[in-house]
Amino acid sequence: MSYKIKKFTVERKVKAFKFLMQNFDLSMRDAQRWIDKKRLSCDGEVVIKKPQEISGNIEVIVFEASTRGLLPIFETRDFAIYDKPSGVLIHPANRFTEYSLTHELKHRYGNGANITHRIDKETSGLVIVAKHKVAEKGIKKLFESREVKKSYLSYVRGKINKKLFIDAPILKNREFDEIKLKVTINEKGKSSQTIIEPLVYHEKEDITLIKATPLTGRQHQIRVHMFHVKHPIIGDPIYGVSVKTADDYLNGRLDEAERVKLTGASRLMLHANTIGFTYKNRFEIISKMKFTF
Repeated sequence: MSYKIKKFTVERKVKAFKFLMQNFDLSMRDAQRWIDKKRLSCDGEVVIKKPQEISGNIEVIVFEASTRGLLPIFETRDFAIYDKPSGVLIHPANRFTEYSLTHELKHRYGNGANITHRIDKETSGLVIVAKHKVAEKGIKKLFESREVKKSYLSYVRGKINKKLFIDAPILKNREFDEIKLKVTINEKGKSSQTIIEPLVYHEKEDITLIKATPLTGRQHQIRVHMFHVKHPIIGDPIYGVSVKTADDYLNGRLDEAERVKLTGASRLMLHANTIGFTYKNRFEIISKMKFTF
């Protein structure tokens, strides 16, 4: 498990957030966040007030990082680049998640390290990891201002013989009773654009290798955009399949052989292969970087 309970006996009363700061080397903000997430209890009662004074039998739910030997492909004093395998979560989904990329970076760099952006569990490829809070804040600002440029490789169904510009708004789906898609194309959604460039067409399999460049950063953007233009990604068990297949996948009932039969592959054939940005480190040294993997 990712999370374990640590027990303490406290004789003198201390404010809840100060107890966490002192025992877990947390900032005040992080200590308060732990309390908001109900990770602290006193004599069997969950602590919900940050300045509450506590003593007695204290229990704290803590994240324990583990490693499976995944190493960064590049690193500086401020950040690292990982090539995340398909099937690995970015963050733990819940307290019972045994492994994620977060496990690796916190095991290697400590609790101050964080992932600066997301890619899907089934998408493989490049992810930027900040080693400390200052770097995290700086890199996230680059994403917010769209100064980070990313591109993906993907195998999709059918023949694409010309460059495409997909401009279709994406809306988070709230109607899961009838459809299993996390997002849908909807005029009420957020503006979303993707450039698609065909690279190689395989006539025998009727699939095209494409380069996809998202100009915006919506959840499942490339997946839903390719589904929208009737060229779903090979191996996608949610977009481009029946509601039953998506439901079976989401509920763990779709075995690998059936998935290959229905989607064309045992994993989502989408790989984040390039990422580029200009970074100013703590010494005000500016570096322009582009990674391809």
